[in-house]
Amino acid sequence: MAADTAQAPQKTAKVSFGTLSMMVVGSMVGAGVFSLPARFGEATGIWGALIAWGIAGAGMLMLAFVFQSLAVRKPKLDAGVYAYAKAGFGQYIGFFSAFGYWASACVGNVLYWVLIMSTIGAIAAPLGHGDTLLAVLLSSVGLWLFFFLIRRGVKEATAINRIVTVAKLVPILVFIVLAVVFLKPAVFVDNLAGAPHLGSLYHQVTGTMLVTVFVFLGVEGASVYSRHARRREDVGRATVLGFLGVLAVFASVTIVSYGILPLDQIAHLRQPSMAGVLEEAVGTWGKVFVSVGLIISVLGAYLAWTLMAAEVLFVAAKDDDMPRFLGRANAADVPTASLLMTTILSQIVLVVTLFSENAFDFVLDLTSALTLIPFLLVAGYAVRIAVTGDGYDAARTGLRRDLIIGSLATIYTAFLLYAAGVKFILVSLIIYAPASVLFAMARREQGRRVFSPAELVVLAVSVAGAVVGVVALALGWISI
Repeated sequence: MAADTAQAPQKTAKVSFGTLSMMVVGSMVGAGVFSLPARFGEATGIWGALIAWGIAGAGMLMLAFVFQSLAVRKPKLDAGVYAYAKAGFGQYIGFFSAFGYWASACVGNVLYWVLIMSTIGAIAAPLGHGDTLLAVLLSSVGLWLFFFLIRRGVKEATAINRIVTVAKLVPILVFIVLAVVFLKPAVFVDNLAGAPHLGSLYHQVTGTMLVTVFVFLGVEGASVYSRHARRREDVGRATVLGFLGVLAVFASVTIVSYGILPLDQIAHLRQPSMAGVLEEAVGTWGKVFVSVGLIISVLGAYLAWTLMAAEVLFVAAKDDDMPRFLGRANAADVPTASLLMTTILSQIVLVVTLFSENAFDFVLDLTSALTLIPFLLVAGYAVRIAVTGDGYDAARTGLRRDLIIGSLATIYTAFLLYAAGVKFILVSLIIYAPASVLFAMARREQGRRVFSPAELVVLAVSVAGAVVGVVALALGWISI
């Protein structure tokens, strides 16, 4: 261990600016990009899409800068996203942040299975759009196979990661090039303003916000690459360059699709909708090409995301923010209890998809909504330390810049919560509220008072929201 620590500075000094930029890109490009054409097609036209990507790009870049700044100002807070919420707003809020971030990863893993089954469902009708009983059963088998695989200690596979990186980037870039080549100007012009039934431009733009959050998940990881940088100034440059590159890819995938099919046809494509667009442009081989690339990408990424989700609970337990049993690891150094809880929640959400109107959209939107509270708390913490000057030198170097960036990131994430709508806030609270049992268990293990008066208020609000959510679902006021 000591030897590894001693060698760490040498290893980080060898990472170039170009490599650092690609690390940023790799953390953000995932399965969500394959769904962009239909998700945007059902919400807006080209003008709305351009505005939406402008807002999302600016907002997420501010959030990336927040994580980067906090990594510098608060280097000791290295226990994950929730550590900032805990430091800024107390242990209970930090617990909620940890749980929400973990839950979003679990729900996001369900999206992978829905997407795989929907992809195969194009040639195997019984799988439908990934939401049939057979699809859920097969997904459940895959879910538990991965559980037992990871439990045995399968953590990393460099060769697999290389294959996954190529598998997800090549189809996307080929798609963009071919869509440009086969773009139909008349169709593109017809899709500029969208359709009357989509409502006002404002309504169209807000309708795309959750999917933009989903595809940018991973932006919070950009700051961790600072330790790999050859020069400290490379971190900010790599973050900006990598982020802008990813933004250009996401926006390009969305915009070029409008030049291949009419808006109503794009909106009704099955997921992954990128495959349907390319099939229209070049024929069946295009659909197969995208579908195969997606399945390889998703299966490879699933391993990393499952480990990340389990690690969130494990680290929180080590910090006494979760019950001790979640901090146990087996002989292979795998957090088995956390991994089991991760798999169980994913299984529950898989079953829930059977009762949703659109399994893919529901899981994607819920994943995004669950991440918003942790992100909002991080942005709020950045504002707080900028206002108080905590973590800054006597000259308060960079404070004004950090205050502006933190404020913009806070406004952006608050807007996202508003755009998510009451439905997903209530559904999120249904997931959040029962988690307080874990917090109470952790407090009792430490022999501490379970809830302070302020924490009781937070508990009451979360439980009330969850009750309203359950009642709203039962009475049909909202639907999933």
